[in-house]
Amino acid sequence: PSGSGKTTLMDLVARFIEPESGRILVDGRDLRDLTFDSWTEHFAMVNQEPFLFHTTLEENVRYGKQNASQEELEEAARAANILDFIEGLPAGWKTDVAEGGSRLSGGQRQRLTIARAVLHGGELLLLDEATSELDARSQQLISQAVEKLGANRTVVIVAHRLSTIQHADKIIVLEGGKVADEGTHEQLISRNGSYAKFLGIETAKTISQD
Repeated sequence: PSGSGKTTLMDLVARFIEPESGRILVDGRDLRDLTFDSWTEHFAMVNQEPFLFHTTLEENVRYGKQNASQEELEEAARAANILDFIEGLPAGWKTDVAEGGSRLSGGQRQRLTIARAVLHGGELLLLDEATSELDARSQQLISQAVEKLGANRTVVIVAHRLSTIQHADKIIVLEGGKVADEGTHEQLISRNGSYAKFLGIETAKTISQD
């Protein structure tokens, strides 16, 4: 639910804020023992509001790795399910997205920022409410992209929509800033706790909208 601490947890992992007590360990090492720059080399982050520069599609993706080859650009775009869209445009990669990416849909902007994150590299991808404002088709494309990305890196997803995370290896339910439950989708449903309740509400809303 809103206010449960999801974004705070993500900010702690990214080291935008430091823990007031306790520790965050990565491979048994306290994050505070690392420099901020050395830690940011290991992850890429995509927020709910994708940030795009007023320039071309190529430059927006290349921001993740300035010296990337064309092949690397295309591989990142393919992983984010945005390559076919780019190559179908008259100007292709040279298409200017305009101020704030206003020439693109919400789903296209989000997938473009995911491609940038993929190009950046690193073992960890952080997605903070990356699909919350998207239509069902855009959400599906991004979910498919995330599934592919999870094959060779750790993906941490913060989500309101439970359909976004049902196939995750581990789901952690937060309530009031604390871990209320954790497990796979099937395990959490079988316990009939908060997760099952949230899923029932979400399903009812989807049915009523349809």
